[in-house]
Amino acid sequence: MSARYLSFERRPARSFIRSVIATLAAVTVLAACGRFGGDDEGTAGGPVRIKVWAWYPEFKPVVDLFNATHKDIQIDWTNAGTGQDQYTKLQTALKAGRGAPDVVMLEFQELPTFQLTKHLVDMGKYGANDIKDNYVDWAWKQVSKGDAVYAIPVDAGPMAMLYRQDIFDKYQLTVPKTWDEFKQQAQKLKAASKTSFMTDFGANDGGFMTGLMWQAGARPYTYSIADPSQVGVRVNDAAAKKTMAYWEDMVDSGLADTTAFGTTDFYNGLASGKYATYLAAGWGPGYLQSVAKTTTGTWRAAPLPQWNAGENAQGDWGGSSFAVTDQTQHPEEATKVAMEIFGSNEDAWKIGIDKAFLFPTATSILEWDYFRNKEYEFFGGQKVNEIFVPAYNGIESFDWSPFNSYNFSQLTAAIGQAVEKKTSWPAALDTVQRNVTTYASQQGFKVAQ
Repeated sequence: MSARYLSFERRPARSFIRSVIATLAAVTVLAACGRFGGDDEGTAGGPVRIKVWAWYPEFKPVVDLFNATHKDIQIDWTNAGTGQDQYTKLQTALKAGRGAPDVVMLEFQELPTFQLTKHLVDMGKYGANDIKDNYVDWAWKQVSKGDAVYAIPVDAGPMAMLYRQDIFDKYQLTVPKTWDEFKQQAQKLKAASKTSFMTDFGANDGGFMTGLMWQAGARPYTYSIADPSQVGVRVNDAAAKKTMAYWEDMVDSGLADTTAFGTTDFYNGLASGKYATYLAAGWGPGYLQSVAKTTTGTWRAAPLPQWNAGENAQGDWGGSSFAVTDQTQHPEEATKVAMEIFGSNEDAWKIGIDKAFLFPTATSILEWDYFRNKEYEFFGGQKVNEIFVPAYNGIESFDWSPFNSYNFSQLTAAIGQAVEKKTSWPAALDTVQRNVTTYASQQGFKVAQ
């Protein structure tokens, strides 16, 4: 897809996970239909109609709620595909100059790519900065630069450790607070059960691996929309290599599995007790509940282990937002949709929380008693958001590259080679560093290392 300078197509595992728990049917987008270049005015004198593309699970009730509570604006919603499928269609429409929606769902890591093409409206001109204080600093920085606002945050993926309480009890394991303790408990588990693993490491998921490296302090890219001609590339910095060296040891020692995320074998591992823990994002509890229903009541949530005892370092595994495209004829109304379809609307978020398992970014929803104190039967009645909310609040700023698909494809390919023992895991990052640096230079970026 040209905004990524690629023809490579990737379905993000995070997006695939969402599609697993969704009950939505994909809607085919055809150039001949009204979604492509049709009239968005509605009937004469009627409400402004805003076209929205999104693949959020259980999104129709949220759209219906918006339409029922807004007289002057109505949403026409299309599920144009999940993740990369939608992005490919969007990029085609943007290049053609017609057919793009007014408002589109974009994951955080994709925003720099689309902003680079100058096809995202600066919503700061239409009041978006009025809600800046509704979000924590790191989340707002994901979608803005100064007074320019290119998207409204919706959900995030702070990471935590989900674990099988019954397995921990059976083998007298203690909940690890550090990665050293995590390995020690993994060794204890393996000694007692040769077929068990402490966890599964999804080497096919760039977002998962990036989240773990983020927590360790890695900052693979420095990039700013204020100067889009330059990008800093440090994929193989010390923190990233430390992370990969740790997991290489875990895998080589037989303590962690490497079954690909999103596969039947992975689902079976979660359901059968093959894995004692699942390192998950804030939307992970809902995903786990959908693929391991027979384990209801056995899981619990705990903070992600730290590299150093007493620290509170966190990483994020995927967040998403609403952006407005430059093909809209109604940027003010489209901005209002992006701001209000979820925003701080408790009724909308009740749907998002209960049915779609989204993890909200709006501070008022994070602090809402309904969300914070929600008890989950699947987790034995535990209030798991009491674990994920502090993790979210502890996340520090992070830059994405303007060619994320290439970045993720290189990362997963190189670590895949390492899993097959064709190279060491830290050396795999050196390969990614070389390839990405060359690629960025070929695309005209000034590259700093």
